[in-house]
Amino acid sequence: MILTEIDHVAIAVHDLEEAIHYYQRAFGAEVHHREIVERDGVEEALIKVADSYIQLTTATRDDSPIAKFLATRGEGLHHIGYRVDDCNGALQAMIAAGARPIDETPRPGSRGTTVAFIHPKGSHGTLIELVEE
Repeated sequence: MILTEIDHVAIAVHDLEEAIHYYQRAFGAEVHHREIVERDGVEEALIKVADSYIQLTTATRDDSPIAKFLATRGEGLHHIGYRVDDCNGALQAMIAAGARPIDETPRPGSRGTTVAFIHPKGSHGTLIELVEE
């Protein structure tokens, strides 16, 4: 089996501090990890839920994918991260199954992970991130 579990559900937000504060008020949630990923132009805050995360993410620059998403669609569900044992193997299996890769090869992600994104076209409308710890 390629998928081992849900790594995270990513939610794009305009104001990361307000989103964190909301999750604290609504759920008593605490930020487990926070990081700026310069390469992608995002800042993220991870809230742990069992062995997975809610990833609150916002843009750090106007040309980032999250900035473009927020400008066209507003806040909301951005992508789902699936945890895999072998990111490259999972990426190749998805391509063989008809998926359209955004990343042709896996690359470094946050938390020291290796990641690859799959375009929503070819994945039933869902942006997918493959995450290898």
